[in-house]
Amino acid sequence: MRTGEFDSSSEDEEVREEQLTPFHVSWLPLSTVECSQLLGICALPGCKYKDINRSLPRDVEELQNQGVQDVFVFCTRGELNKYRVPSLLEIYEQQGFTVHHMPFLDGDVPELDQCCQILEELQVSLKNNRTTVIHCYGGLGRSALIAACLLLQRSLTMTANKAIEILREHRGRGAIQTVKQYNFLHEFRERYAVYQESRDVSSEWSVSQ
Repeated sequence: MRTGEFDSSSEDEEVREEQLTPFHVSWLPLSTVECSQLLGICALPGCKYKDINRSLPRDVEELQNQGVQDVFVFCTRGELNKYRVPSLLEIYEQQGFTVHHMPFLDGDVPELDQCCQILEELQVSLKNNRTTVIHCYGGLGRSALIAACLLLQRSLTMTANKAIEILREHRGRGAIQTVKQYNFLHEFRERYAVYQESRDVSSEWSVSQ
């Protein structure tokens, strides 16, 4: 990687490796929902906030080394500025990643139609055998929520509690962080079915015109 491509003005260039916060991608196997792919989940690359001190060039290089092709980012632009990676999306594109920026607020849940759009794009990436990573700030709330929704969407026998259990096994006990996210998961399948039905009806209506 040509690290000179990065804007290092906000980087502490002399930070020693042992002082950096570790960056780790958790690979969630989707074999339980009849998919041969893995879905990567990680925290925000290059984040510098409070006691977190990551190197953006090093973290992006790690994603490249792991063969990542598609990156889904749930952080808002405001968060990227706050956590000192304001040009992250542009850097991803410069380094050859396909970027899906689909933000919603930390600790919150997406609107159902946004969630379904995220899932549709995820499904396309996975179907095309694209090595895919999703991340928010910590990789525990929003990212774990979307991953759990993916499990529920792909398997009629998967329960919300089982999906949460799987995510906590792979990302840690902090996965799925708020009551709002917990409730969203438990209501997801019923709401998703209604959403699909309304889409089917609207498509039938447009065809009949």
